[in-house]
Amino acid sequence: MENYILGILTTSGVYALLALGLNMTWGVTGIANFGLAGFFAVGAYAAAIGSTVLGLPIWACAILAIIVGGLFGLLVSVSTIRLRGDYLAIVTLGFTEVVRLVASNETWLTKGTDGISGIPGPFRGQVTPTEYNMISLGIVTIVVIAALIFCVRLVQSPYGRVLRAIRDDEDVAMAAGKNATMFKLQAFVIGAALMGLGGAVYAHYLSYISPDLFRPLISIYIFLALTIGGSGNNFGAVLGSILLLVLLEGSRFVMEWVPNLTGVQSAAMREAIIGLTLILVTRFAAQGLLRERNKQY
Repeated sequence: MENYILGILTTSGVYALLALGLNMTWGVTGIANFGLAGFFAVGAYAAAIGSTVLGLPIWACAILAIIVGGLFGLLVSVSTIRLRGDYLAIVTLGFTEVVRLVASNETWLTKGTDGISGIPGPFRGQVTPTEYNMISLGIVTIVVIAALIFCVRLVQSPYGRVLRAIRDDEDVAMAAGKNATMFKLQAFVIGAALMGLGGAVYAHYLSYISPDLFRPLISIYIFLALTIGGSGNNFGAVLGSILLLVLLEGSRFVMEWVPNLTGVQSAAMREAIIGLTLILVTRFAAQGLLRERNKQY
């Protein structure tokens, strides 16, 4: 049970990194990025290949994942940044599917559906499983705090105020002399880099990755986390990620109290609980549990 709880908390830290990246693009800048599962996968595979093929240390693989995630973010944003609304969302969602298909078929690079195993983790094999989970949770916590400080400082700066102005009214921001396209591109790259970092942390924690781990459903989960926590609020992104994992995993135990449920019915009931929770949050806290505070963000 202890390892299970530690695993949930560690995974919630990974989700927090993804939510912080999404908050930079969607919450702060207003860019509908549904491709975060793709950037998550790109970062994970970059770290996995860097460690298993190139023999890089873990910290270097994390930097590599940030760079690769940012580069893919630049590639996607350059080709899509002038799109708006539903069109941008569809294109970024398609990017996720392209990454998954490439990872499934380019066996010379990703080992296809077999996945990449043996990814080194911090002190893996030198400590007990419980100690390893505790160490991993500590490292993830430090990484999340560092990313949170970076995002808060960035959003509090004049640069962050420009991003919020673009989100609220792009035409007015451009009339004030701001290059909205360039600012949106930069925000997209920063968000993608944070998602790539989340992928690196996830890969080194699990020691194994495969294309099935990066389904588009992850994008929906992170959007839910940010909606629950508070879009535009970096602390809300972290809080929402923790609450989302607690909700997803906690609903498993709730199902044990309901008698005579089949596996399919239990899964459907879990989805209903998650959906009902989201409805209640949006009804009674439309801006999330932690609202965006303009004086700070």
